[in-house]
Parts: sequence; C-alpha cells; structure tokens
Amino acid sequence: MDPVRNPFAPGAGSPPPELVGRDDLLESFRIAGARLQIGRSVKSTLMVGLRGVGKTVLLDRMRELGEEERLHCVRIEAPEGRSLPAILAPQLRVALLRLSLHERARQSATRALSALSGFVRGLKFRYADIEVAVDHEPTPGVADSGDLESDLQDLLDAVGQAASDAQSGVVLFVDELQYVAENELAALIVALHRASQRRLPVMLVGAGLPQLRGHMGRAKSYAERLFEFPAIGPLEPVDARRALVAPTDEEGVRWSEAALDVVLATTHGYPYFLQEWGKHAWDVATGPDEIVKRDVVAASALALAALDASFFRVRFDRLAPSEKTYLRAMASLGPGPHRSGDIADGLARDVRSLAPTRAKLIDKGMVYSPSHGDTDFTVPLFDAFMRRIMPD
Repeated sequence: MDPVRNPFAPGAGSPPPELVGRDDLLESFRIAGARLQIGRSVKSTLMVGLRGVGKTVLLDRMRELGEEERLHCVRIEAPEGRSLPAILAPQLRVALLRLSLHERARQSATRALSALSGFVRGLKFRYADIEVAVDHEPTPGVADSGDLESDLQDLLDAVGQAASDAQSGVVLFVDELQYVAENELAALIVALHRASQRRLPVMLVGAGLPQLRGHMGRAKSYAERLFEFPAIGPLEPVDARRALVAPTDEEGVRWSEAALDVVLATTHGYPYFLQEWGKHAWDVATGPDEIVKRDVVAASALALAALDASFFRVRFDRLAPSEKTYLRAMASLGPGPHRSGDIADGLARDVRSLAPTRAKLIDKGMVYSPSHGDTDFTVPLFDAFMRRIMPD
C-alpha cells in the first residue's frame, strides 16, 4: 500500500485520524464552556490516566472547541523543574492582550495586565525562572506581595473580571499537572475556588497521571469537591475497532476480522498503541486493499521495535540504576499492580529500604500507587519492555 496515504498518526499528542470513545467528555466540556460564558457555576476538570490514553489529544481538542466558542484559552505544559508562575504568567499575558481588544473589557484587561506586572515582580526573587515581558506599571497592593497563594488569587480575580466584561471566559489548559509542586497546586486551587465563589468565568482543564488525584487532595483537602476527575482509560473494543477501521475505510482499505482481533488483543485498546500498530500494518500489507492477519503479525515486530526505541526508551534512559533494578523486579511479577512487599521480596530487600527509590519513581511519573501499599506502572506494557531491555 502507498505509504504516503497511510492515515495513522503515532506520536506524542498527535491527533488520531478518528477521535473515538471520548464524545461524553467533549460534550461535558462544551456545556461547561457555555455555562462559563453566561456566568453559571462550573466545576474544573482534571483528566487522569496512564501514558498513551490520549489525554493530551483531548486537551487540544477541548481547546479547539473553546476557541470556536470564543473562549480565551491558555494552553501550557508543566515540565519537571519549572514553577507554576513561570509557565502561567506568559500565557496569561497573551490572553489578557487579546481581552484588551474588546471594547467592553479594555479597562479591566489593562488593570489585569497591571496585576500581572505586580505578580511577576513580587515573585521574581522567589521564582527566579519567571521570564516574561511586563509593559504595564503594577498597581501597588495588587498581586505584588510575593506570597503566591495571595497573589494568584488577586491575579485570577482580575483576569476573571476582564473575561466577564468581555462576556467570555478564560480556560486554563494544563498538561502534565502532576509535575506541579504541591504548594503551587494549593495556590492554584485556592485561586480557582475564590473565582468560583465570585462567579468569575475562569476554569481549569488539566491532565495528569493517576497520582494527580492524591496530589490535589494533599494540596487542599476540598479539591475533590472543586474538581471533576474523569478517568481516561483504554478504548472499549467497539471504539478501538472504529479507530482502526474508519481511517482505512476512507482510503478504500479494509481489515480482516482476524487481523483486527490480533491488534485489539495486542494493544489492549490503548489509543497510542492502536496508531502504532495501524501504521506498521498498513506499511507492510502486501494486498492492494486489505490488511490481513499475516500483515499484523509482521507489523507487530516493527511496532514493538519502534516503541522500544522511543516511547519506552526515552523513559528508561531517565532512570538511575537502582530505579531500573526496582522496575525490573516489578516487571518479573507481570503487568501489575503489585504489593510493595512482593517487589522487595524479589530484590531480597527490606521494603522500607526501597521506599526512597519508589518515591523517586513516583516523582518521575514512572509508577503510581492505585491503593495503599500497591505499585503499578504508569506506562502500559512497560513490564514487557523491561523484560526485553533487561532480560536477566
């Protein structure tokens, strides 16, 4: 088959040719955005799930929907090692400059830009990584105390007032939210809570690994009442089939039932893996208009090699030797979750002596604790990769 016409799109955050199985989430966001614009209360949303389930794709699709409805959308990713003020301030500046173009919101947006200037100057010594041009004079006493929790409340108040005057709303889209420090998360939660209490049109749509729920609860105990936490998992079989069949149908190519069964069993319905297997099955298919089982069998070796070289390897290479050893002991027990004591037994170690290693792996986003004393991989199929990369 013509590789130029290959419809599949494996890649970090790459939109699939057919976004399936997420209609309820998209509709919930559409309703929340519409309510935000007319001053009705909404809950912020934090999507949680493993790597490869399509959280980033959903964030981007929701942002597109928001912009279509003329919401002011702020899209940021929270990388390890950077502060929340540093990643938030530049994007809020862009949103406020756009709001200042509205005649009704010009004055309030200018006041919010002055609040942003005070916010940056007040926190510059505490968060040295803040780098943003501030071309408005700060208003003394507004968002300039140097205390993040207090200043972020003042700043989001000013942003929300400008959005309200523009009869619009501001939506903060934050990916990889689990990397934000808990004290900074606490400040964000308090600021969003105050905006909600004042009926200001500001909401958060975030995404992160499963540990994000506990992260938010530790930051502020009332977070569970302020946010929705939809779990994003693998696709149901009917949706997984559609993710494979719909793109090839448009190209006049069909799948045999046996070929589909192999892909679904191998990928377990994870969207990223479906794209990887679909791409390689298309490329190796020998027939002019059908992908059959032998094509999928041949494609599986290529798909695994591609995952090993990128999706899995990039995470493996960040690990210290002791962390690799811990994950290899986990992998010997199967997919997971596993009791911490069982992992320690496999290493002939006391479970308490391994607690620091486990904590570092959680911080790096490699494992999480689905329940007390349990540990599981955040990357699907990572146990099999560990057995391939460290066979002994």
